[in-house]
Amino acid sequence: MSFDIALSGIQAINESLDVTSHNIANAGTYGYKSNRANFATLVAGSQLNGVQVGSTTQSIGLSGGILNTGNNLDASISGRGFFVTRTANNSMQYTRVGIFDTSLDGYLVDASGRRVQGMAITPPSTELGAEGDLAIPNKSIPAQITTKATYVGNLSADWTVKDAFPDDVTPTTPPDPSTYNVSKSTDMYDSVGTKHVLTQYFSMTGPGAVTVNYALDGNLVGPAKELAFDPGTGQLNADADSTKTVNALDFSQLDTTDATKWPKFASGAKMSGAVTIDYTGTTYFAGETSTASNSPVDGYSAGAFSGVSLGTDGSVIAKYTNGQSQTVGRVVLATFANEQGLTQVSDTSWEASTASGTANTDVAGVGVNGTLNVATLEQSNVDITSELVGLMTSQRNYQANSKVIQTESTMLQSLMQAI
Repeated sequence: MSFDIALSGIQAINESLDVTSHNIANAGTYGYKSNRANFATLVAGSQLNGVQVGSTTQSIGLSGGILNTGNNLDASISGRGFFVTRTANNSMQYTRVGIFDTSLDGYLVDASGRRVQGMAITPPSTELGAEGDLAIPNKSIPAQITTKATYVGNLSADWTVKDAFPDDVTPTTPPDPSTYNVSKSTDMYDSVGTKHVLTQYFSMTGPGAVTVNYALDGNLVGPAKELAFDPGTGQLNADADSTKTVNALDFSQLDTTDATKWPKFASGAKMSGAVTIDYTGTTYFAGETSTASNSPVDGYSAGAFSGVSLGTDGSVIAKYTNGQSQTVGRVVLATFANEQGLTQVSDTSWEASTASGTANTDVAGVGVNGTLNVATLEQSNVDITSELVGLMTSQRNYQANSKVIQTESTMLQSLMQAI
């Protein structure tokens, strides 16, 4: 009997050593969760016959360290949750390894080639669609015409009053610098995406009064804008009428077919009939003239797909060569009532089971779902020190069981000699 008990101990220790060795081997595996061998008494009827490895469990709920990778398609989960992936045979698998890429057929996939699950967004809408494979639209985006622009800055109260602005501005006859205090240029885009330059000429016409004249590609356009400031506060005069701070430029009458005057316009291209310029937030303080914002709110040239990245909220962002980007979906995370009940299918992947319950999926940061850290990966949660201590403990237990077998053999040998 002692032989059998000691032998069961050695066998159990060998199984435990396999688990420990596997943990140490995966100490550098992203998203790996350490395993633990759980010993149990081996019973035959009412007789104790030794020991066995009753079960092996994973420390699924224990997070590993975070490694910065610098890759905008890498992500780690801070808190609860698993990335949801769909395999080639349509089974759902769950992982903590956020190494993503785009497949040749235009889907977001993980390092194992499984399609990442998320909620699609169809620009320009921001509404989340149904959950499923995240398709990456890798086609070009068309040009968009400019309809709005903003200018925010400080128009210096130290300016000198200027004479009347000329009404014959052309590319060959620019305005005399003595007729304005400062000029600022804003990019505009026509219906086919060609960039045009709108020049704003700011002229102080009296205390707290600034007139803005405009030239598109060097040609005078209108109407001019009168900005009225309170000299005592330096702020635009408060008024319920929004037109006090917004000017609507009339481009509806531009004859862009005149190639000598408008050489930048392609055949049939046109500007928006009215482009609004919003000056809300502009001030009138003494000191230097400064510009905080001077850009179109909309409008851009056509652009080709150049890549994809992840946002901190799990957004999948498609990028284009014209500098634009569009959110085309959001990655979902899954949580379970009993994570320990998940069925392990690989070192870093699991499937749902009756013990784990069904997956509860939603976007990151909602409910009990954790948040995402972009350009990072979760490292293995293996504690090398603990594993090495476990190796030494197993060695001592192995020696003890071997000693039992050796002692039993010596006793039997002495008994046989006595007989």
